[in-house]
Amino acid sequence: MGVRIAVIIVLTTVFSYLHIYNSFRTEALVQLERSVTERGQREQAIFIQAEDNHVVLKKALERRLRALGQEDPTARFDSLFAKLPDGTIRNNPQGFDGMTMPGVFVPRGVTVDADFRRRLVAAYDVIAQYGPAFHVRFTNTGVMLQEGVLVGYWPEGATWFQDVEAAFSLLEMEYFTGAQPAQNPRRASFWTGVFEDAPSQTWMVTVATPLDVEGRHVATLSHDVLLNELMSRTLGNHIPGAHNILFRDDGQLIAHPDMRMKSGAGVYDIVKATEQPEDASAQVGTPEQRAHLRAIFERVKARAPGQVVLELPEYDEDLAVQRLEGPGWNFVTVMPERVVSSAAFQAARYVLVFGVVSLLLELAIMYWVLRKQIARPLLSFTQATTRLAGGDFHVELETSRGDELGLLARSFKGMAGELQRREEALRHANEGLEQRVEERTRQLKDTHRQLVETARQVGRAEIATNVLHNVGNVLNSVNTSALLARERLGRLKLESLQRTMDLLEERQADLVTFLFQDERGRGVLPFLRKLGKHMLNERKEIDTLLGDVNRHTEHIGAIVKLQQRYARTPQQMVEPVELAELLEDAVRINQAALGRHSVEVVRELEPLPPVVTERHKVLMILVNLISNAKYAMDAVPEAQRRLTVKLEFAGTNRIRLAVRDNGVGIEPEMLTRIFQHGFTTRHEGHGFGLHSCALAAQELGGSLSVHSAGAGQGATFTLELPAIPDLQAERASA
Repeated sequence: MGVRIAVIIVLTTVFSYLHIYNSFRTEALVQLERSVTERGQREQAIFIQAEDNHVVLKKALERRLRALGQEDPTARFDSLFAKLPDGTIRNNPQGFDGMTMPGVFVPRGVTVDADFRRRLVAAYDVIAQYGPAFHVRFTNTGVMLQEGVLVGYWPEGATWFQDVEAAFSLLEMEYFTGAQPAQNPRRASFWTGVFEDAPSQTWMVTVATPLDVEGRHVATLSHDVLLNELMSRTLGNHIPGAHNILFRDDGQLIAHPDMRMKSGAGVYDIVKATEQPEDASAQVGTPEQRAHLRAIFERVKARAPGQVVLELPEYDEDLAVQRLEGPGWNFVTVMPERVVSSAAFQAARYVLVFGVVSLLLELAIMYWVLRKQIARPLLSFTQATTRLAGGDFHVELETSRGDELGLLARSFKGMAGELQRREEALRHANEGLEQRVEERTRQLKDTHRQLVETARQVGRAEIATNVLHNVGNVLNSVNTSALLARERLGRLKLESLQRTMDLLEERQADLVTFLFQDERGRGVLPFLRKLGKHMLNERKEIDTLLGDVNRHTEHIGAIVKLQQRYARTPQQMVEPVELAELLEDAVRINQAALGRHSVEVVRELEPLPPVVTERHKVLMILVNLISNAKYAMDAVPEAQRRLTVKLEFAGTNRIRLAVRDNGVGIEPEMLTRIFQHGFTTRHEGHGFGLHSCALAAQELGGSLSVHSAGAGQGATFTLELPAIPDLQAERASA
């Protein structure tokens, strides 16, 4: 019992661990999903605000351009900007304050006309109006014109517009090229890759929005968003035991706790680092860390739309993904499975310790109870059981106890008395048992004899029915052959022969003169010659018909012998059989009936070697199938009646014989009943033919099946037989 309790405690601990683990895991995944969702909403706020700012800037710049109309603001242009000796146009140094005013840089070679002055003044006015307000959240706000002109509000770089080299060009920058119509046909805001401002060692990203006026690209709006704080929050603020990762869809890594980029080393590309490991940026972290990051990236890319929580089984980790609106970055929280399992194991350990202490206490109590209260009474029960097994029904037990053992002792004594009484009753009952057994055995023998006789009568009735059906089919052919033979005898022209002989007897005296000179006599010899040929031909036809009658009679005898074997122990009568010849015999047996019904017979017979089988059983099946096919075509016009017999090798040591007609077909619901005993579709039918054919096919080791596309589509009956070769014929040919 102690072992059972120990097993129960262990099982309880295991189930408790599994339950606690599943509960902790479910709660952890819910918390993980909620945390990453809320975190994503907070982190994406600045990106959404940047795009919203561009919506305001686009409308403001478009309004300003329309307000200027065709005006040429030359005076204001000249007061704000000046062309420097290096060929560039910048802010007029007199009165320019980069802390409060937008800076302007126009590269060398730009054509300054009225349209250009309007666009530059409009951009300057809009940035001067909105730049200081947006600087609360964004380090700079800028407008780029198509000529590579930059207008920006950047207090931290107050002197940049005055200090930048004259050769500086925006034309190859990502935030400039990405706004061109060819690169951005949707004309939507887009985010550049992450880049580092080397002097300040500040990571940032740029959002740019193209502005088209009347189908013409006139400007590109931009914000630079600083990422150092976002990266610090990503790495430092996380769920206990977990860590956060931030990367773009194209594999550009933005933040990772163990793979931090050094200043000037470039941006780590998750995909490129695997394909081109010689890159300097690919050397960030260890090979194991890079492989782990690549697995996370691939799993996030393969997730279903809207799926937040993912599993990474190869690393025993759970992932939670939130896509940041705006740049479309992936904020991923990675939680190792051990975070959940360690807490569950700690709880299960308490359950196990408590269970072990309970087990020890239970064993101590049980030992005392068993020793004092149960061991001695059980010894008395054992001794009483031994005496009872030896036939001594007088047992002595302590029945005065009020507990379960006392109740058991009283019940045991009652059982001993009841056993004694039943043994006496059993002794008396056994005296008449043999007589009742003999009487019952005699009744069973009589019943068995009656059942055997009934079964024999049923079998004889079925045999008689099958014999009548199959013999009837052959007798039709016998009768037809006999009628044809009688017609042939009637056409032998024996009367003409008799008249010729009478004429010859009359002219016997001058027979030579009569045969060669008389006009009537000269026709006698040609007549006799033709008559002889006619009689020879008729004799051959009659001989053929009588041969058919002989074969039909032999087949009748074979059918009778075949059916008689249903009433006795089956015996196989196998012989080498040419199935093509046997199929021709079956057609010949039905030839007369087929001819009367104008049925065209098409033969598709493959040359096959002889096989060992029961000739007459196969012939009986084929005759039945051909006869049924003939009746099935009664409703078809005579010119269209066609019966196809087919012989082919079916593969895997099987031979297939098929009989196909284009008759009335078979309804789908009748296909499953067509071989049942007593089922028929003809008014004069009795339903035994196909049933007996199916049984015969099974006895041959084969099968009989039917296929029909439906009413009016004809039917095909297929007999499959095992291809048992004629070994003697093969050895003889060898």
